[in-house]
Amino acid sequence: MSRYDPATLEPKWQQEWEKAGTFVARRSDDKPKHYVLEMFPYPSGRIHIGHVRNYTMGDVIARYKLARGFNVLHPMGFDAFGMPAENAAMASGGHPADWTYQNIDTMVAQMKPLGFGLDWSRMFATCDVEYYGQQQALFLDFLEKGLVYRKNAVVNWDPVDMTVLANEQVIDGKGWRSGADVERRELTQWFFKISDFSGELLDALDGLDDWPAKVKTMQANWIGRSRGLQFAFDMVVPAHGHTQVEVYTTRPDTLMGASFVGISPDHPIARALEAQNPEIADFCALARKGGTTEEAIEKAEKLGHDTGLRVRHPFDPAWELPVYIANFILMDYGTGAIFGCP
Repeated sequence: MSRYDPATLEPKWQQEWEKAGTFVARRSDDKPKHYVLEMFPYPSGRIHIGHVRNYTMGDVIARYKLARGFNVLHPMGFDAFGMPAENAAMASGGHPADWTYQNIDTMVAQMKPLGFGLDWSRMFATCDVEYYGQQQALFLDFLEKGLVYRKNAVVNWDPVDMTVLANEQVIDGKGWRSGADVERRELTQWFFKISDFSGELLDALDGLDDWPAKVKTMQANWIGRSRGLQFAFDMVVPAHGHTQVEVYTTRPDTLMGASFVGISPDHPIARALEAQNPEIADFCALARKGGTTEEAIEKAEKLGHDTGLRVRHPFDPAWELPVYIANFILMDYGTGAIFGCP
């Protein structure tokens, strides 16, 4: 029995697959269709073991379906748009387009010898005009239907990459790529009206019988529907045009144990105070550092600063509570203000 020689056999059969178009998807009405898509890699120019693992799993599924007689579409692409690509190109002294497409060529050359059953004829990058042109057209369709809107929102800002980061890209308060301390900034953003469909999305989770319970719970938490009470505390002395502090709570039953009112560093009252008080400005700047995920806030040290303002308890006007600025309160959750209870 001859020994398996990958240096000889792998290129031979890969050439045969390419010559025969084994993994090229073609239009056909006589076979059931199956679409396999793994997440696209970022074109860093380097394939690592995580890529190999990811595309091996997809390859197993694609080959299995192909063997079962399905017409399989298994394409490859590259997630190539955004500030990280531009900053990396600037660091290397090249043009972002040249840097990106050179890296794509390098990664394709690294991936092809692995023998994945991919339809390379359908490969594209998200920075291709053909791709983002379709994205822009789709966005305009959403805009026409009133499903997108603009508003100010607090975001995770990476001061080195000079870009907004998703919560998952903030690791221990630092940007996942640059390692810089992340800041929370208020910027004008575009939003999709996903919340209009939150009830439908949550209800549909109950019909996913074959999904792991852990994944369904994660999806429900991500949708994040919250039930609670929104009401106001009257301020003892009106300040900066505000006579009340409106709060949101999921536990209105604890109101008789309230000990303070907390506001986000990005709350309008906090913004007004920091413009006049350097000490409060320094605290707000500190409070805005770090991630905004539930896990990040839970692990972070809880910090608060007494504003000197006081509010009255809604059930007892003689009962006054202090107003604190706190680093664990997010402006985009509820009203950006809560009451605290031991």
